[in-house]
Amino acid sequence: MSILEIDDINTYYGQSHILHDLSMTVEEGSLCTLIGRNGAGKTTTLRSIIGSQNPKSGTITFNGTDITNNEPHETSQLGISLIPEHRRVFPELTVEENLRLGHMGQEIANTRVSELTDQVFEYFPRLEERLNQQAGQMSGGEQQMLAIARGLLSDPDLLLIDEPTEGLMPTLVEKLRDIFARINDEGITILLVEQNAELAFDISDYAYVIDEGENKIDGPSETLKEDAEIKDRYLALG
Repeated sequence: MSILEIDDINTYYGQSHILHDLSMTVEEGSLCTLIGRNGAGKTTTLRSIIGSQNPKSGTITFNGTDITNNEPHETSQLGISLIPEHRRVFPELTVEENLRLGHMGQEIANTRVSELTDQVFEYFPRLEERLNQQAGQMSGGEQQMLAIARGLLSDPDLLLIDEPTEGLMPTLVEKLRDIFARINDEGITILLVEQNAELAFDISDYAYVIDEGENKIDGPSETLKEDAEIKDRYLALG
């Protein structure tokens, strides 16, 4: 059963046509990845889903509801959370204040917020230790943990994650890999944009390879991982 369906969307920035009749389906409970070279249209796809860059044509459906022209807060309230690239935490706010923003404006019972908070501290115990620290004083890796935790506190059904390992040490990349797998195992569907294609193939069930805003090929990640032509032509992996 699909949780997200994208059907022939065309998204523009001004006069620049970025996504060209892009279609894809994300199955409920899956960990799906979207990969491609820089500038391929990966981030624009996530922005189109969340509503910060609405398509000019085509449709996006989430759990049977048309969200094509939604505002981001409307999409979020339906159960989609975006963890943006470059973390985008609020540097002047404390860790605790950043986390509160995750469930602000959401209709989530206090008992559920408490459960979610305990869960993110289980994933990222360092955040609990640094609740009163300003986010801007944290390392890049810690800020990424905070961004993920904040996204989880909205209690999403679908988590959109944009380039989470960019600039991180290999040990932290492996930690995040394990955490994403746990999050997915616990019932949250994930659509992951990841520049590290090898990692993306390894962690995901299904993959879409896009280039110049078009879906060039898709299939089970294990199958695409072994395709040398895909690596050579679209991912520059060799």
